[in-house]
Amino acid sequence: MITIIAAAGEYNELGKDNDLVWHLPDDFKRFKQLTTGHHIIMGRKTFESFPKPLPNRTHIVITRNPDYKKEGAIITNSLESALEIAKNDNEIFIIGGGEIYTLGLAFATKIELTRVHAKFDVDTYFPVIPSEDWKITNEVFHDKDDCHHHAFTYQTFLKK
Repeated sequence: MITIIAAAGEYNELGKDNDLVWHLPDDFKRFKQLTTGHHIIMGRKTFESFPKPLPNRTHIVITRNPDYKKEGAIITNSLESALEIAKNDNEIFIIGGGEIYTLGLAFATKIELTRVHAKFDVDTYFPVIPSEDWKITNEVFHDKDDCHHHAFTYQTFLKK
């Protein structure tokens, strides 16, 4: 299974200046729970936004720069080659950013989207999920609270 995992605002906002524009501790916990033990595929900017590689995951980084090298990451130049590297994993996760998500829609069979119920000023967007290709199979609402300044909904989509 190839799963896109993301959090996006009401208008598909992802982030600004290579960073998230919200802080949702429960969403971070869910991301960790779902991706631990698996291959995670991302673009270079997403990888570089982490202070260090995420524990217990195999990082595959897509970049156009043939000289790019980073400890803790497998480097490749296309989503197709990244998927080939991870092919023995029973669930591969595409974790961003915007350009990689757009490419990933053609390959993914599942989307785990956290829809953040607010509007944000951003420079990066999640692609529109074509309703003719995807169906929502599960939704779980999380209200705002002392640790979460925005309400959000976990949405699971499966390819039709």
